[in-house]
Amino acid sequence: MSPQDFDFVAQLLKQRSGLTIGPDKAYLLESRLNPVARKHGFAGLNELIQALRLRGDQSLTKDVVEAMTTNESFFFRDTKPFDQFRRLVLPHLLEKRAAKRSFRIWSAACSSGQEAYSLAMILKEFDSKLTGWRVEMVGTDLSTEILDKAKEGLYSQFEVQRGLPVQLLVKYFTQEGDRWRISPEIKRMVTFRTFNLLDDPTPLGQFDVVFLRNVLIYFDQPTKAKVLERVAKLMAPDGFLYLGGAETVLGISDKFQVLPAERGIYGLAASAQPQRAAASA
Repeated sequence: MSPQDFDFVAQLLKQRSGLTIGPDKAYLLESRLNPVARKHGFAGLNELIQALRLRGDQSLTKDVVEAMTTNESFFFRDTKPFDQFRRLVLPHLLEKRAAKRSFRIWSAACSSGQEAYSLAMILKEFDSKLTGWRVEMVGTDLSTEILDKAKEGLYSQFEVQRGLPVQLLVKYFTQEGDRWRISPEIKRMVTFRTFNLLDDPTPLGQFDVVFLRNVLIYFDQPTKAKVLERVAKLMAPDGFLYLGGAETVLGISDKFQVLPAERGIYGLAASAQPQRAAASA
């Protein structure tokens, strides 16, 4: 692939998804786009990129963007965020939302659904305390193909072995050949929707908890700031934002503050809360 072709594809990805990819990732671009080239009947990447340049084919562009932005996910990834959810976040919501008996969770860039389903299983374990509550969980991703997998809830042996406790596998999955299907009761707890983080998220509504983990690392600083600004506007005044272990808001956004002694989880900064509170009144 020529430097000019690489720059063209990199710019296309940046415009459509926010993904920033440097020349050191040329190998990744080639490995992920070769299957797209074959799918569309091209002899190789050169023909695919030429078609992108000349035809502006939206179906082809969509497949290229989805191939590059679909990232790996697994159940209860990194463990600690889910322990925090059980220990800190859920008790807070049960206390502070007792009057209206409802709250909403957003799993952003949810990929194939493991994060959202992990949260759903935790909520199911608190079933007795949530009787009569309305809990809505929304998982979003820009890839329709990966969302179809999330909606199906069917995972390989390898996928369920990565982070999923065996007692939850037995309790909430049924085996189908060499794959495992998540139970209908867990599946019903999550709604999956197509959404690009570069778009206005206002139609998604307000959220009490936002999981935006391992997403910002793919964006440049201005894009990170823009995404965080929009997320802040969607959060309840006492809401929680989760980021990945290698991500931070420091030096990027003044809308959030680190929760004391809780790495990777943030609340709205005091300066951001009055406006949200007034808007929610």
